[in-house]
Amino acid sequence: MVKVVCDSTADIPQEVIDRLNITIVPINVLFGNEVYRDRIDITPEQFYKRLVESKVFPTTSAQSPGYFAELFTSMSKQTDEILLILFSSKISATYESAIQAKSMVGDICKIEIVDSLQTIGALGLVVMRAAEAAKDGAGLAELTDQVKDWCSRAHAYMVFDTLEYLLKGGRIGRAQALLGGLLKITPVLTLRDGIVTPVQRTRSRSQGIETLVNLVKSANKIEGLMIEHASTPDDLELLASKIAEFYPKENIIRSVVSPVIGTHVGPHVLSVSFIEGK
Repeated sequence: MVKVVCDSTADIPQEVIDRLNITIVPINVLFGNEVYRDRIDITPEQFYKRLVESKVFPTTSAQSPGYFAELFTSMSKQTDEILLILFSSKISATYESAIQAKSMVGDICKIEIVDSLQTIGALGLVVMRAAEAAKDGAGLAELTDQVKDWCSRAHAYMVFDTLEYLLKGGRIGRAQALLGGLLKITPVLTLRDGIVTPVQRTRSRSQGIETLVNLVKSANKIEGLMIEHASTPDDLELLASKIAEFYPKENIIRSVVSPVIGTHVGPHVLSVSFIEGK
C-alpha cells in the first residue's frame, strides 16, 4: 500500500491521522534559540498562549534534507511506494528539502513528492482523500495524478485581525497591497498559485466571517470542507452554524490552525477550506 506523508500544517485531526495511518512531518517553530517541533514539543494551545504573552517573535524553519532522507530510509523498510504531499514551496523550503533528500537516497523505493501550493485545511482535505484512496488500493502513479487534480480544486480562506504577523514573518506576498499604512484591518486572504493573496478587506470580524460563509455558499459542488480556529472556539462554532444552514453539519470537519501558520497570521485566525467539485 502507498504510504502517504504530509507536513504538520495540514492540520489533520489526530483521530484521522491514526485511522488512515498518515505520516506527519513536523515543521519547526522557534522562539529565539528554543526549537519546537509542531504539535510534538508544543501544542497549538501552548503556542498561541506564548505568542500573545512572549516578547520574542517566533519564526519557523523547514525540516532538513537529512531529516527527509532518514524518513525515506526508515519507511522503505515498510513499503516500496511513498507519496509526500507538502505545503506551498512558495512559502516554505520544506518541498525543496524533500526533493534534495529524494536524490540523496537513490532508488531505495518509489517516491513521489507533490507541491500542493496549499496549506491548512486545503492541504489536509487533499491528504485525507489520498490516504483513503491508498487504503482502497490506489497505486502511486494514479494517486499522484489524483492528488494534483484535487490540489487544483482546493481552496483555503482565512480571516484575521492584523497583517502584523505576516509582515514580520516575511510571508505577506500579494497582501502587501492591503497595507496602506494600516495593520489593524480584518483581511480575508487565500493562497493563489501558492502565494498569499488578498480576497477582501473587511471592516469587522463579523463581516469577515460572513465573507467566509459566502465563499463557501458560492462554490460549485463541495467535495469536502474543514473549518479552523486558533484561539477563538466560539467564532468557530458561529461559522459552523452559518455554514450548516446550507451544508451538512455532520460533514464539517473542525481543526486548529498549526503553530507554524499561526506564526504568520496570529492568534485570531479563522478559516474555511474546501475542495470544489468539477
